[in-house]
Amino acid sequence: MTLKIDIGGLAPGQLRFAASPLAELTAMLHVLAEPAHHPQFAGWAADVWAGLPPELAERLREAEFLWRSSRAGFLVPARPRLTLAEELDDVDRIDDESYVTAALITTCGNNRVRFGAPSPLVDEAARDRALDLAQARGALQEAFAERLLADPAAVRARVRRTLELCAEAFFDDAWANAAVPLATDLRLKHNLLQRQGIGAALASISSAVALSADGGHIIVDKLQDKAVSAQGTGVTFLPSVFGRPHLVVITVTGWQPVVQYPVAEEHPSAPVPLETVTLRLEALAHPVRLRLLRTLARGPHTTGELAHAWELSSPEVSRHLAVLRRAGLLSSRRHGRYVRYSLNLPDLTALGADVLAAVLR
Repeated sequence: MTLKIDIGGLAPGQLRFAASPLAELTAMLHVLAEPAHHPQFAGWAADVWAGLPPELAERLREAEFLWRSSRAGFLVPARPRLTLAEELDDVDRIDDESYVTAALITTCGNNRVRFGAPSPLVDEAARDRALDLAQARGALQEAFAERLLADPAAVRARVRRTLELCAEAFFDDAWANAAVPLATDLRLKHNLLQRQGIGAALASISSAVALSADGGHIIVDKLQDKAVSAQGTGVTFLPSVFGRPHLVVITVTGWQPVVQYPVAEEHPSAPVPLETVTLRLEALAHPVRLRLLRTLARGPHTTGELAHAWELSSPEVSRHLAVLRRAGLLSSRRHGRYVRYSLNLPDLTALGADVLAAVLR
């Protein structure tokens, strides 16, 4: 599945890389709402929640669907500013129809929800549909949608104040710490864009982003089939420290396409080939091999020691050890006449906590 953004005929200046305080705050709010998506920030999220004033914690929960599973378009700016206050001022300039529709898309489900003209603000049938969709999502979503449709100005003011309170509570410090990696990433992207072109800049974002062979489309490998046009608007690319591993693409009708991508890791690990993952899963699927791994988790053992421990023949143990070695889960070292096998714990850990627990318990 692919998402295609038509960029044919765009001027170079219409493809922009820039940092956005509001978009990064939105990424942080997503981490707070879904810490399991971001284990590297689990400690940070726990500390923030522990230090939040109760009123702010309640405010975040009442509006979390604006950033939890998908992002409201007005929270990921196409024209970034230097400060959060400036970007919130820009949000205030958005008309009620556009703001409400963008908020309802996330409140009522996800970016597959569509509200055409006339909008739920002025059309009773569209309003009823929006409330039905929100109700199906939960009581919080239903209550938020009702308030939004009844008094957009009040809800908009409350959302802005919530974001301002976040700045005081945790964002300002986190944004200051993110400044260096964001600036470093932007220098790299601008250098690639100027010297090697858009294709090289896109390739440095993610292996899931590429320029089409004809140079007329940005291709994003996402679990959706969609084609949008950037004609007359351009595309904005926003680096994010807190966004990893998500690649967020805003392609809502009426909004300029925006791509928020995670900044490159300082020391990225090489991707594990699918063939290797398959070998490891197949190796762990046999109960005898699991028993052998449990023994090896306690320390290095020879073939003979493993055979004696599990009342198996040495040839049978050797066959199983060969499978585990091909999967990269074992290493071996010779000590005189004996070869001792050891468990490669980091490679086993990479398969997941449940697998590791099953072997170690």
